[in-house]
Amino acid sequence: MCSCRASGGGLVQAGGSLRLSCAASGRDFSNYVMGWFRQAPGKEREFVAVINWSGSSTYYADSVKGRFTISRDNTKNTVYLQMNSLKPEDTAVYYCAARRTLTSYYNPSTYGIWGQGTLVTVSS
Repeated sequence: MCSCRASGGGLVQAGGSLRLSCAASGRDFSNYVMGWFRQAPGKEREFVAVINWSGSSTYYADSVKGRFTISRDNTKNTVYLQMNSLKPEDTAVYYCAARRTLTSYYNPSTYGIWGQGTLVTVSS
């Protein structure tokens, strides 16, 4: 897999929903674990969600559990992040990332491939 491209960000009111997409190039998308991270102004990049190669296992940050859903379509080389019940504190640039294994999936430094970010702004 060569690169990832995230899209779907925008401005939404608190309580609203957005779906982010991350399209990957290359032929071996199904061999990669895919993660979503976010970075708010002045803060460090933080883990949001991760999905394994087949989509059978997912993990979430406590702050988004029950509100966000990560999924993937290996036939389309795409991973999604459905975000519901959005809060102003969800405002950030969201990034997708790829790696081979699930070990320490919450650590952004373990991901070798990153897409460009997409901005999500949640107004109160």
